[in-house]
Amino acid sequence: MQRRSVAALLCCLGASTPSLADIYTFVDQKGVLHISNIPNDPRFRLTMATPSYVAPSPAPSRSDTRTAVVPATDQFPPGISYGDRQPARVISEARRRQYAADIVAVAQAYRLEPALLHAVISAESAYDPLAVSRAGAMGLMQLMPATAERFGVSNAFDPLANLHGGARYLRQLLDQFQQLSLALAAYNAGENRVVNSGYTIPPIPETQTYVSRVLGYYDRYRGQY
Repeated sequence: MQRRSVAALLCCLGASTPSLADIYTFVDQKGVLHISNIPNDPRFRLTMATPSYVAPSPAPSRSDTRTAVVPATDQFPPGISYGDRQPARVISEARRRQYAADIVAVAQAYRLEPALLHAVISAESAYDPLAVSRAGAMGLMQLMPATAERFGVSNAFDPLANLHGGARYLRQLLDQFQQLSLALAAYNAGENRVVNSGYTIPPIPETQTYVSRVLGYYDRYRGQY
């Protein structure tokens, strides 16, 4: 694959299965992000190592011990209240703009709406690439160590690698459950919890709140991206 701009490369990536190749990236002197599965330029650095086969084992649940990072009360989606037990954190608009181009590129590569990735990131980390939960979830999309390993993310604090791993997981969940709310519930609580709940959102307060929160952000962002 020749080195090219993100827009041109994503046409190829979107037409293929993105789980079949390692991903290398670099930013050139003009600020253009280059992505390839073949590091044919010394500037390329491995961003995400992808195994040739990803076992379909469920990700471990995070719902019982994980402390969600959420925005301050005045940043909540309209009509949704999350109570006092959640720590307040304001979403950084500067960081949201900083990662906007990468989010668009990754969303296109995995057939996702950029607004959906923005919604998940807003609920998960408020765009803090170094965020860590008490349960050990890491980075922009709060990948658990087992989930990061499952999807070939060697450094969950690398924003681009984290985005790829979280987007791949979300794409898999959407394909599996065929319903956005169930995919989001599985992202938060694990696939087994959704299956064992009869393919409904599990009766876990955090998971139910999480799904409502992400959908609220999603509705807000859809007109912006």
